Amino acid sequence: MNSDSCIFCKIVNKEIPSEIVHEDDELLAFRDISPQAPVHLLIIPKQHIKSTEEINDSNCHIAGKIISLASSLGRKLKLNSYRLVFNTNESAGQTVFHLHCHLLAGRQMNWPPG
Repeated sequence: MNSDSCIFCKIVNKEIPSEIVHEDDELLAFRDISPQAPVHLLIIPKQHIKSTEEINDSNCHIAGKIISLASSLGRKLKLNSYRLVFNTNESAGQTVFHLHCHLLAGRQMNWPPG
């Protein structure tokens, strides 16, 4: 899938509406339309990166920024615990092929998930 047909790129470009909770020059965070927990945010880079498999020395700063933003949002939302999830490829549960982090909170998280 290229960035022209990517649903998250369309959200970044404001072609598809979303409930945005944070936006800066590099990242966008918004509420998931099919939440798996009372709090379910998606944090994405504005740059189209397919998955964690495409993280390398030239773009690895974005992964740190995603985690930093998740921590900041956790404090802002007064979450005392939360789960961060990056799925990589279809068999791991990735359904949108644009790097994204799920921030999940507000219910007991079990391990293994499922």
